[in-house]
Amino acid sequence: MKIHQITIQAGIDKLGNTERLPDLRINKGEIYGIVGPTGSGKSQLIADIEQLAQGDTASKRKILINGEIPSHELRSDPRKKMVAQLSQNMNFFADMPVADFLKLHAKCRGKKNIDVKHVISIANTLTGEPINANDNLTILSGGQTRALMVADVAIISESPIVLIDEIENAGIKKHEALQLLSGEGKIILVVTHDPVLALSAQKRIIMKNGGMRDIIESTYREKQISLQLNDIDQYILTLREDVRAGKKIEEVNFDALLHESSFLKCL
Repeated sequence: MKIHQITIQAGIDKLGNTERLPDLRINKGEIYGIVGPTGSGKSQLIADIEQLAQGDTASKRKILINGEIPSHELRSDPRKKMVAQLSQNMNFFADMPVADFLKLHAKCRGKKNIDVKHVISIANTLTGEPINANDNLTILSGGQTRALMVADVAIISESPIVLIDEIENAGIKKHEALQLLSGEGKIILVVTHDPVLALSAQKRIIMKNGGMRDIIESTYREKQISLQLNDIDQYILTLREDVRAGKKIEEVNFDALLHESSFLKCL
């Protein structure tokens, strides 16, 4: 089943009040941020989407697929699972090489002749620590694990909806990860407190007191600021790798980056 759009029909907040927003339609290839303070209902919203809720959760929201109520089979059969979730706390437990895992996952998905080298190559564009085909899954760092998961979801997984839950500290190139996933025509929803991720989204869903309160469409100016913040973020990622490699930070020309960064030019 090809997914072109999901619709989130309004439910209620923690006080039982009807959510202010009308039906929210999200199309394939779009990136939506989900922002709000701790306890505002962000996790409940992505849980509703993952379960394809039909008024049977605490929020009473309903999720439509291509404008229609999803079938019971679509909601309950794990083989037809439409939602993939990425979290900074997820890890691999299988004791096998990276290449074997990718081949096994591709086989489970019914995909033949998967280019394992290509998947690993894509993953390596998202992390400063190269992943090798023979590396065991259990020895991968957090950044390597998240990068491999993103590449796997983008290329091997057929799940058309991707929920990303606070990967800001996952040690990967976040902006590039979002662009990779959305470029594959997937619907992306990102729970985040990170301005790099929040401003990268086309729109931001504002959560408060368990309900959807507002939608903010990212402006051109915000998109530019997001790219500039991403440059700074990538430099910090480089510094992290230098620290891991035992380098002295004095050897890294941080002042030059600040001088050359377009971020400062926009202030």
